[in-house]
Amino acid sequence: MVSAQPSRAAIVATAQESIARGSKSFAAASRLFDRATRERAWLLYAWCRRCDDLADGQEHGHGAVPVRNPQERLALIREATATALAGEQVGDPAFDALRIVASETRLPHGFANDLVEGFALDADDWRPRSEADLMRYCYHVAGAVGCMMAVIMGIDPADDETLDRACDLGLAFQLANIARDIEADDRIGRCYLPMEWLAEMDIPPGQHMKPPFRSRLTVLARRLAERAQAYEASARPGTPALPLRSAWAVLAAAGIYGDIAREVAARGEHAWDHRVHTGRLAKLGWIAKACWQAATRTRRYPPAPRDRELWTRPRHAR
Repeated sequence: MVSAQPSRAAIVATAQESIARGSKSFAAASRLFDRATRERAWLLYAWCRRCDDLADGQEHGHGAVPVRNPQERLALIREATATALAGEQVGDPAFDALRIVASETRLPHGFANDLVEGFALDADDWRPRSEADLMRYCYHVAGAVGCMMAVIMGIDPADDETLDRACDLGLAFQLANIARDIEADDRIGRCYLPMEWLAEMDIPPGQHMKPPFRSRLTVLARRLAERAQAYEASARPGTPALPLRSAWAVLAAAGIYGDIAREVAARGEHAWDHRVHTGRLAKLGWIAKACWQAATRTRRYPPAPRDRELWTRPRHAR
């Protein structure tokens, strides 16, 4: 007897639970979308969250531990993702979420595969040597997600200018994550600070969390935060291309998550005493502010070329 497959509604409900448990910031911003976009955002998030949890040995983004079989986990991610993109039932709600959202949109498979390659870098215990290496990593694990979200919001996959801005927001989020999680990453043997940056500050490899180097580490954390703010600012002019409610959600997320980078910079040497997050009142404040920004976005963000000094995503993903 063949068991009944979960309905779309059931998979959406599971995806909603995933984002509620995994990211209160993204969950709050996602509620500003229209229903169809909101559900697809939840579906995409559920797949991203599941892949990340598998790669990092964690549960809904919490409690990461070193994994003993990273290549086996990567192989599982690759296989299930390929099955979902082929339109076939996977049997895992998160991967079936990707199947649904890919079938309902013009989601380029290249972006999804680029995200998987980010998990491959972690499975190989990869470390960035230069800032360019760091930005490539940020693209794979977050910038590509920004591009997928833009497509879900109705952007043409051939609209490189708008996708660049969407990628910028993903890069901003990931740079904020890295700044916030320097201590947490160190606990599981990871470091995303470029080796060239550590050498510049005369911090020996693997010693950046030691007390003697804390003041130097704050310089690098502030640098990450400044980079995050630059990409956040670059992302905002992409919002006139979006429907009103999508622009509202994006601008709210930019402000809510941008506060993480700003708070890391403000805390200095105490940035890692307690995990930085954006409080409920601050979230509500950004939601209100973003509503006005979205309503006036065409005037607020007139057409302008993207800053050439910023790192630019690869063009191969379609």
